[in-house]
Amino acid sequence: MKVLKRILLVAIVILVVVAYFQYPKLNIISGYASKNMASTVFITDRSAESVILNDNDVPLINLAEVKMNAMNNEATATVFGLMKRKSVCREGLGCVLVNEHYDSNRSLPVPHRNRLINNLPFPFGNNGTTDTIFENVDYQRLDKALEDVFAYPESRKTRTVLVVYKNRIIGEKYLRGFNKDTPILGWSMTKSVLATLYGILEYQGKIDLDAPAPVPEWQNDDRKHITLDHLVRMQSGLAWEEDYTTISDVTRMLFMKSDMTKVQVEKEAVAPPTEVWNYSSGTTNLLSGILRQDFDTHQEYLDFPYSALIDKIGMHSMLIETDMVGNFVGSSYGWATTRDWAKFGLLYLNKGNWNGEQLFDQQWVDYVRKPTAHSDGDYGGHFWLNAGGKYPDVPRDMYSANGYQGQRVFIIPSKDLVVVRTGLAEEPEFDINGFLRDVVAAIGEKQ
Repeated sequence: MKVLKRILLVAIVILVVVAYFQYPKLNIISGYASKNMASTVFITDRSAESVILNDNDVPLINLAEVKMNAMNNEATATVFGLMKRKSVCREGLGCVLVNEHYDSNRSLPVPHRNRLINNLPFPFGNNGTTDTIFENVDYQRLDKALEDVFAYPESRKTRTVLVVYKNRIIGEKYLRGFNKDTPILGWSMTKSVLATLYGILEYQGKIDLDAPAPVPEWQNDDRKHITLDHLVRMQSGLAWEEDYTTISDVTRMLFMKSDMTKVQVEKEAVAPPTEVWNYSSGTTNLLSGILRQDFDTHQEYLDFPYSALIDKIGMHSMLIETDMVGNFVGSSYGWATTRDWAKFGLLYLNKGNWNGEQLFDQQWVDYVRKPTAHSDGDYGGHFWLNAGGKYPDVPRDMYSANGYQGQRVFIIPSKDLVVVRTGLAEEPEFDINGFLRDVVAAIGEKQ
């Protein structure tokens, strides 16, 4: 009996210890489940059942019980009845996880949108597509490449694929339940969109990337030497932990902070600028906060991404969600249809020129494609690169906007190609090298 009591006591102690260390993670689990449910249903008009069976069906997140209140555009989630988290949706601002400080009566400004109206087809308008047959394109081979990326749906989990050659759609395929009008969460592809705003401001002569970052908290220590360029290149030297499997800097920011622009500000320097490269979602949201300082009013800040970039190129489906206090969550929460994500890639393929109007300097493209020191040729200025040959069968000039679960906008200048792939799985389940190899092989010599 004494042995049994001791075993029971040890088991209880172990249970208490595990609960103590694991309980905080419930905040992340229920927070993710709630936010993902609210945003997906509210923005894409998909069903809550579909989100539960697919988007939230990942380890740990599938432990959460989520309920959608369609009447109030809200979603709540708990894990075994614990750690209740609620997300609320606001027209024009998207959905946001709220905490005890949330004031539902507080009114935030909403971005003004300006829909581009013309009779032009994709990409310079929204009046359908142009049927074009290129003699140097092997369409049968291309179709096979698109079919292959949708094969093995249980592992590859591809949802949409779009191939654009010389500004013309030459291949497009959607999983059942998705189509050309379905907004897709780009996750970290949004980082590239946020950085592009800095390229636009630089072209307008309103910022200097080599100037020190205007962060008051840094002016009395070595962090005062951090420039905007260092932030765009993720080489500020600031401490940051980008780990989504535990309570880390990034999960605290996304699921526990009401103002996401402040988290990176508070981090100490662990190295001088340029000496290390460290991928940081906190850096992108800091850049979002700095962007807000460039405008006299909150309304001007909210309007700028849409008036200067998003609506300017007809990405009318795009919505960048804000945090609880109204800052764009540039690290993670940009939604757009597959065709509109392709337009973003085409803007870069066309070196910042959109149907005759230059939005940013051609040299900005060279800047974001220049490998950042210590990134092994994999990262530039808020874009991922193939300069180091990570994908051996893909042209080295390929660069891309990358997001969680394999969201990708690939830009391949040497082939006049933009390729978009979205889904719920990434490498190794989704073979990027093989997919792009097959797409590129379908394109013969340029005409």
